[in-house]
Amino acid sequence: MDAPDSTIAKPTDKALAMATSGRAAPPATIVIFGAAGDLTKRLLMPALYNLAKSGALSDKLAIVGVDHNDRSTEDWIRTLSELRDPKTLDAATWSWLTGRMQFLQGDFLDPDAYKRLGQLLAKRQQEHGVGSALFYMAVADRFFGPIIEHLGKAGLANQSESAWRRVIIEKPFGHDLASAKALNAQILKVLSEDQIYRIDHFLGKETVQNIQVLRFANGIFEPLWNRDHIDHVQITAAETVGVETRGRFYEQTGALRDMVPSHLFQLLAMIGMEPPSSFTANAVRNKETELFQAIRPVTPSDAVRGQYGPGTIDGKPVPGYRQEPNVAPDSSTETYVGLKLGIDTWRWAGVPFYMRTGKRLATRTTEIAVCFRQAPYGLFRDTPVERLPPNILLLRIQPDEGLSISFSAKRPGPEIKIDGVAMDFAYKDYFGPLAAVGYETLLYDCLLGDATLFRRADAVEVSWCAVQGLLDDWPRNAPQDFPNYAAGGSGPQAADALLARDNRAWLPIKPERRHLTASNVC
Repeated sequence: MDAPDSTIAKPTDKALAMATSGRAAPPATIVIFGAAGDLTKRLLMPALYNLAKSGALSDKLAIVGVDHNDRSTEDWIRTLSELRDPKTLDAATWSWLTGRMQFLQGDFLDPDAYKRLGQLLAKRQQEHGVGSALFYMAVADRFFGPIIEHLGKAGLANQSESAWRRVIIEKPFGHDLASAKALNAQILKVLSEDQIYRIDHFLGKETVQNIQVLRFANGIFEPLWNRDHIDHVQITAAETVGVETRGRFYEQTGALRDMVPSHLFQLLAMIGMEPPSSFTANAVRNKETELFQAIRPVTPSDAVRGQYGPGTIDGKPVPGYRQEPNVAPDSSTETYVGLKLGIDTWRWAGVPFYMRTGKRLATRTTEIAVCFRQAPYGLFRDTPVERLPPNILLLRIQPDEGLSISFSAKRPGPEIKIDGVAMDFAYKDYFGPLAAVGYETLLYDCLLGDATLFRRADAVEVSWCAVQGLLDDWPRNAPQDFPNYAAGGSGPQAADALLARDNRAWLPIKPERRHLTASNVC
């Protein structure tokens, strides 16, 4: 595409765009349970720093970190500062943020910790007039229910007209349908649904949110977005990393639980949902839930699982999954999942949705390929073409954010010779680098009370319902071929066979394939 017009504004993220319009988040106290954990260090504090730098936070903001570690506020801030790059750190912004931080030592299951937290919040309200609080569950999922119950018993979940109380809950929200229902029932005894913000950081990515704009704000796409024009859809989330130090967690989780009902289904919702009547939270989430309800439960015959063995990544040897720390030497835990989904709606009946996600693959990429129906080529029977190049809309979610469209074109010359070409759009060319960590928009929206990008109880439960058959079947039928793909490859051969039986093929997972070309489309 042509270079952007220099007069076009170049906002770097949603928070900055809103901040420049004068819409800062309302005053509140953010309470982070798990303040000493990895999530807080790597994602939450960088996101808050980016929001502060863009002016999107209130001057009356306060951050309270709660963890069982016995440390001072200064120690907590110092551990967080060690992760900041002094070359890129804006000292004034970091000072503004750390000046509003306080550490509170306390066990998550100790009622006294909540009593002291309540006293701190009451003091904030008395001295600064700020009674609203956002509680962030940056903890292991086994603590979600108990922490919320303690908040309720301490009266910290009670709202008033002038002071709201909200809770952000990280994934995994349950491990199957039964546990998700149980957790919903447990927390809804304390909180109302409008106080609960079930977070999925994929929805914080600008490229994911842009799918709705792409579909609903462009007259050239939405009329084609149906079974009459689309042959199939591929959703891919590939990682080059292995489980590394997370072996103990991953042994109990696996790729299916870790990625499919959450991240991949959120991408599915953006691609497949019907147009909402507005972009209000209820309108969008109603359509999302309707789509999930229309998914046919996945059967074992439409699913493939894999586990990586030793291989090579970036020219360096890496161990197999069974050689990773805290992994059983005969583990049957899957590190790769490939699925074929059917959606029983008028828009999508007969259109297969293929999903795959895996660790230790050839390249890191998250993308959606919308593959359109093949055009008839009888008109070109006298030209040297056996099959017209496919038309594909490729949405690159990460890391090379943007989209490509492939189509057929005539090669220069006196004869009609057809080749596949592509048009490409990269976010960085128009809007600058997307430096956000993905949590900025979600934190900002929660402070505003906008739940559009957060998951509702019914959507969570119906997502688990779609894959519950696999969760029941797979433990009873341990795979005999693990490991069945080498690290650095494209996954197990069975995943290729899953599409081959439908006369289709995956887009290749290759380090050198960042955009569509004539030689690498599906």
